[in-house]
Amino acid sequence: MPPVLHDNHLMRIVPLLPSTCEPESWLGFPAVELAWAGTVHPGWARAEVHALHLPWQPWGPELGDAALAALRARPGTDFLVLSAEVPAGRSQTSACMAVLEGLLEVTQGAGPRLALRPRPGAAPGLAALLKEARGAAVGFCWDAGLQGDLEAVEDRLYCAVGADGDDFRPLQALGYRWNLAIPAGDPAAHRELAERVAREFPPVLFPVLRDSDPEERP
Repeated sequence: MPPVLHDNHLMRIVPLLPSTCEPESWLGFPAVELAWAGTVHPGWARAEVHALHLPWQPWGPELGDAALAALRARPGTDFLVLSAEVPAGRSQTSACMAVLEGLLEVTQGAGPRLALRPRPGAAPGLAALLKEARGAAVGFCWDAGLQGDLEAVEDRLYCAVGADGDDFRPLQALGYRWNLAIPAGDPAAHRELAERVAREFPPVLFPVLRDSDPEERP
């Protein structure tokens, strides 16, 4: 797990907004996350932007270029999230590794950390690929599509994205304490939703023990 990036050590429910939207009505929130739309509204320079989420693109130079453009447009972001599928064949695997290696080189040191948001069913394959490539610096972004494959990535969750009506119990059971981003369109409605989700899925201090876990925690 990455280091805690906020003070209360409990999960924050933050708005996920288009990077081009007018930020004025959202500046009262402690943090936001942005869905990359080709550019960033300059007003977001006054806000804490926890993560930039890129739309899905196939592995290749175009994805690398889009990621670099997002990083240049919004420096200081904690995480860069790539929607990802398992590369098919040698050429796609090579393209995947080239994108990740290039971004890791650019972001090493003070840059954001990389997180893959697996497309449905892709989590085990992506986790195996990163393990084989010794890509320990790359983590994952949780969403509801991971429910059946959570075990493959649960020790490397950097961030999370949800929606109204999602079942957050699997995420809650992990003791996850970082941001949960939910797409938002109205500040008041988001505050109401965040309060309701926080009541229904209160943060837990420790992960839930499973049959495969040690009988006692250190």
